[in-house]
Amino acid sequence: MPPTLSQTFRTATRRRFLQGSAALLCGMTLSSCGWTLADVRTTVQTASDVLYIYTWAGYTDRDLLNKFQQETGIRVIADVFSSNEEMLAKLQAGAGGAYSIIYPSDYMVIKMKELGLLTELDRDRLVGLDQLFPQFESPSYDTDNRYSLPVSWGTTGLIFNKEQLKPAPEDWNYLWDNQGQIYKRATLLNDAREVMGATLRMLGYSYNSTNPKEIQEAYEWLAELKPAISAFTSDAWRSQIVTGDLKIAMGYSFDANEVMEESPDLQYVLPKSGSSLWTDTLVIPSTAPNLEAAYAWMNFMLDPEIAASLCKRLGFAISSQAGFELLPPEIKDNPTLFPSEVALEKSQGLIPIPEVADLYDRYWTRLTSA
Repeated sequence: MPPTLSQTFRTATRRRFLQGSAALLCGMTLSSCGWTLADVRTTVQTASDVLYIYTWAGYTDRDLLNKFQQETGIRVIADVFSSNEEMLAKLQAGAGGAYSIIYPSDYMVIKMKELGLLTELDRDRLVGLDQLFPQFESPSYDTDNRYSLPVSWGTTGLIFNKEQLKPAPEDWNYLWDNQGQIYKRATLLNDAREVMGATLRMLGYSYNSTNPKEIQEAYEWLAELKPAISAFTSDAWRSQIVTGDLKIAMGYSFDANEVMEESPDLQYVLPKSGSSLWTDTLVIPSTAPNLEAAYAWMNFMLDPEIAASLCKRLGFAISSQAGFELLPPEIKDNPTLFPSEVALEKSQGLIPIPEVADLYDRYWTRLTSA
């Protein structure tokens, strides 16, 4: 079952940087064909049969876009971004005028809403809101889903080679307690808030601590661990752990589920002391040129059969309870995608903490550049 989302937000940098296997083919993306947003903006504003979306790699494929066009007559052109910040920067620079659907993470919904970048949703135009899991119907980052619809959710944890590491890791402290065994064959995410947050949680503090002493203590623990870490990376670990070059990596459940299909020796664990929860969403930007198509896409994605097919085909956890019920038992019972409530009890969503953002950045720079 999905997590209780009373405090679920997403971090300031993001998993799943562009992956060649997930990128759409030319003709379905802007970036791969050499287009620029300035080239298409004027045309899109008057074209009711074209929908431009801005999304993460791995959330769309040719089957999805073709099916939407068959059902609606609307052609979709999908562009991909590698971080929430990259997406926001484009919008603020005025380069996002082509898009009528964007896929921000939950914490970014808060920021975009505060900046006036989102269209308040007309719930009367949406079909299927009552088929979401209850905890997604009014998440704390967007009460009553006024500006966003949840699409996918997941956790942060450890992916490890169960043949090389015995007994299996159960918590973050495994990294510190077994530095000799994992020396230079372990990676952490290239993400200050995730890495600092995991260490804070291991120490019994909040993932979102604003206490300078606690943040300093987390940094000191990480400085002790750093000699055993081969890299801070959010994506390179994937191929390295499949080939056996790495024994353990910090990563996201979506990625873990994918790489585990490539090797039966790999396993994912959600640390017992707690970790982070995240949600990715659909929003309509305030500059959307094609509202009709945007609502059509949202209703399409709310369809339980579409949600279930995406979960089966692309391997990410869905927010649709009706879609979840259509999944085969082996996916429903997959603890990497759908961990139990008990497993999630101590996990937290990352929230914006601007009052100590500079402090996190200073410690992160010191840690990663030393």
